[in-house]
Formats: sequence, structure tokens, C-alpha cells
Amino acid sequence: MTKTALALALLIALAGCSDSTLPEDPFAPGVADSGHSTDPLTVAHRLVRAQEYELALQAFSRAALKDGMTPEIMAGMGTVNLGLRRLGQAETLLRDAIKAEDAVPETWNNLGVVLMERGETAEASQIFRHAYALDNGESDAIRDNLRLALAKLDEAVYDPDTEQEYKIVRRGSGDFLIRKIR
Repeated sequence: MTKTALALALLIALAGCSDSTLPEDPFAPGVADSGHSTDPLTVAHRLVRAQEYELALQAFSRAALKDGMTPEIMAGMGTVNLGLRRLGQAETLLRDAIKAEDAVPETWNNLGVVLMERGETAEASQIFRHAYALDNGESDAIRDNLRLALAKLDEAVYDPDTEQEYKIVRRGSGDFLIRKIR
């Protein structure tokens, strides 16, 4: 077979694979005409689980535009800011979220984690106690955080030369655990 015949055979084969229903418009499609879209709050929670915090923050903002600043949205935004290490913003949002009567234990736990990170161990231990009580002692993460806060609170001597390393470990969706680095 000559090169020309080979090229012609290849062209015919590729022509058979082509899609004849290509759109006239080369641009990306616009908004779906059906009007159905995924709930931004659901998208935000999925993004938190995937640890895509910046995108989750945008999704929570869209949810807030749709539903208002509900305690769930404030808790989600606080958790995202905790994941982004924006402790001041996280604390403010989580404190606002726990003012609701139906605040979940994970929100209290995340506030405790923020307070531990900021060095406010006494208040963090009280927050962890409240979270543990709300959860009826069922969460291992909350129990471990409470134990760590109480142990750190019992340490009467502070030695600035001894550096203690802690890290935040994410467990589940919006549930954080403080672990000592060994």
C-alpha cells in the first residue's frame, strides 16, 4: 500500500467516527432550560467532604443568597474557614451558629477546635463538654477532643521553651479532631 492509499484509508475510517450532530454554536452551553439545578447547600457539603474549601465557601455563599444565613450555612462556612485556617472568621461564624436552638454537636466541636488552636483551652474545654453532652457521648472525636482539652488544662506549668505540636485531623464531613504530633 502506498502512502497516499494509506492516508486515504485512514481519512475514510476517521470520517466514519465523526459525529454529524455537532452544534452550530462553538460556545459552552448556557443555563439549562429545564430550570433544575443542584441545591447549593448539598454542593457545599460535598465540597467540604472533598476538602475543596474555597469552592465550598462559594457554594455556601450561593446557598445563603437562596435561603438566608441559616445556622447550618453559618456552621458550614465556619467549618470551611477552619479548614482554611482562618480562625477569626471561623470563630465568629461558629459562635453565631451555636446560638440556634438546634445547633448540632459537630458545630460545638468545631468551635472548640478553633478555641484550642487560638490557645483558649479553658473555654474550649467547656465547649467540648457541651458538645459531648449534646451528642450523648456517642462521638469518639468529641470525646478525644474533650480529653485533650482537659489534659492540657490540667498542665499547670507552661514552659515556652517546650513546643507542643498539634495538628487538626478531619474526620467525616465537618468533624475535626485534634491530635498530638509524635
